[in-house]
Amino acid sequence: MTEDLLVYLWQYKLIKPNISTTNGDEISIISPGTLNLDSGPDFFNALIEIGETKWAGNVEIHVNSSDWYKHNHHNNPAYDNIILHVVFKNDQPIRRKNLELIPTIELKDNFNHKLLNKYQSFITSKNSIPCSSSLSTIKHFDKLAWFECLMIERLEKKSNEIFALLETSNNNFSQIFYQLLARGMGYTANADAMELLASSLPLNTIAKHKDSLMQIEALLFGQAGLLPDNHHDKYTSELYNEYSFLKSKYQLTPINNNSWRFMRMRPVSFPTIRISQFANIIFNSSGLLHKIISAKKLQYVISLLSASASDYWNNHYQFEKIAPGKSKKLGLSTINIIMINTIIPFIFVYGKIKNDNNLQDKALDWLSQLPPELNSIIRQFSKAGIKAENAMQTQALIQLKNNYCARKQCLNCRFGHLLLNM
Repeated sequence: MTEDLLVYLWQYKLIKPNISTTNGDEISIISPGTLNLDSGPDFFNALIEIGETKWAGNVEIHVNSSDWYKHNHHNNPAYDNIILHVVFKNDQPIRRKNLELIPTIELKDNFNHKLLNKYQSFITSKNSIPCSSSLSTIKHFDKLAWFECLMIERLEKKSNEIFALLETSNNNFSQIFYQLLARGMGYTANADAMELLASSLPLNTIAKHKDSLMQIEALLFGQAGLLPDNHHDKYTSELYNEYSFLKSKYQLTPINNNSWRFMRMRPVSFPTIRISQFANIIFNSSGLLHKIISAKKLQYVISLLSASASDYWNNHYQFEKIAPGKSKKLGLSTINIIMINTIIPFIFVYGKIKNDNNLQDKALDWLSQLPPELNSIIRQFSKAGIKAENAMQTQALIQLKNNYCARKQCLNCRFGHLLLNM
């Protein structure tokens, strides 16, 4: 038995009727109160009836009644007004400072133990999704309702991260969008390095050279620390020379090139390729943030991100190392990931800050239009009988896996709640 489960039983009134206090007084639970997520009693403003007297106040919950003293509640004034002590086992009478006995109910034999058995099977499961064998029994409507809540949770989490960045930049939307877009271009392995690169090279500096792709690439590759000192081909020499001039002009300091990851990744995802594609997006889409915010159609935004690396990279993956010829266009699956993780959360945040509900609705609508993501988490849920239909649902499943399944928060999960009470 865990205290979390006792809290759950009390919160949802999953206690057998006609229960009495340990003193033999009949008790009726009118309202369990409001769960307290901070310090202090577990529930505020509960309403109960003991005998013929109604009581309104706070409720404390423990596995054993003696935990009251172990947790030092007898010395804490915040617990002086407890109207009821809810315990699994009453192993010791608990009294107030004036020696008055605190009303107590013992739940050991007063709830359905099938629920306890199911809960224990979940929290002891070695499966990454504890209830995977039962998920297929969840009704479609219940899935959709929980998906919506989970998706909002995940979007709010991403929004808070963006809010924090905006606060440090005095709400410089363009600069933060540029940094986050760079991060998205780095995907997983080079996300931090790409964001560091964008932070080291302010957007207003790049904007001064928006009409020259060569200068944009020179600034980005130079700041990335990826331009070789020993260079022989024309493209590399031009970039090197241009960056040397611009570095002095703007007093730039490149980032450490050890930040970049090339190992164990597909060559088309090398940072050299991503940086060139990023440069082409900047060059081809002046006022990118404004265009995206103003866009009516999802496909238009996707077209803005459909950039190819410069021609040099058709037969290179690294500087001055010739490779088989192939165009290095940013793939649709990668663009979709950038839309999901960067563009849509930023639009959502922008809408919140500007009090524009239409922008927030557009962000959610675009998320529902994008195809479902393909990753290990989505495959696990698919095997368990939950198949996502779009990116909104895959984002919900990622939130479910990371914040509930991985933490065994089954009691706070709507699927867990439904399965425990079947």
